[in-house]
Amino acid sequence: MLAYVFWHRPRDPGAREEYEQALIAFHRSLARSLPVGTRASALFRLPEVPWLALAGSERQDEQSAPGYEDWYLLEDYAALGVLNEAAVGRGHASTHDAAAQRFGAGAGGVYALIEGEPCAGALGEASLAVWISPPPGSHRRALGELLGDGMEPRSASLWRRQMLLGPAPEFCLLAGEPSAGVGRARLPSGWTATALEREVLWSG
Repeated sequence: MLAYVFWHRPRDPGAREEYEQALIAFHRSLARSLPVGTRASALFRLPEVPWLALAGSERQDEQSAPGYEDWYLLEDYAALGVLNEAAVGRGHASTHDAAAQRFGAGAGGVYALIEGEPCAGALGEASLAVWISPPPGSHRRALGELLGDGMEPRSASLWRRQMLLGPAPEFCLLAGEPSAGVGRARLPSGWTATALEREVLWSG
């Protein structure tokens, strides 16, 4: 199971309601006719997206503003290509373009499921996302397998980044609350964990 995750903010911070409605309309359009290989999608409002500033596409006054996070659950990499084409194709182009016209800054990544329930974790039941990054050049990647220690696998999930489409953390734990595996005492020296509360705007 893969997930394409996309973080973004509107071009005009004063038009957030219109931006949200355009985003929800796009997700609803996808849900009515899911592209082959796409299992589901979800949209969340976030208090902040720290790594968007690293993309170098934001003004200083936007770097601490709230943002949004899209999750698209995919069966495989072929499904990612199908989703990319379908999003701007027949049946979805108008809703996609309405959102794109309001788009400001963005970054994304492709993540693979390590353990847990993908739909429960990615589609709304997990109100908390803990994003974990090892220091540059770290060779302890296998430690990521231990980040899920203590999580409830039926209502949480652990993901590892596979493909980088802009600045993005390497691991993600989706759960109702942090597990022991992402506790400060458990993380190796130099590793960082950023916990973000998520508000569901669409899930389906």
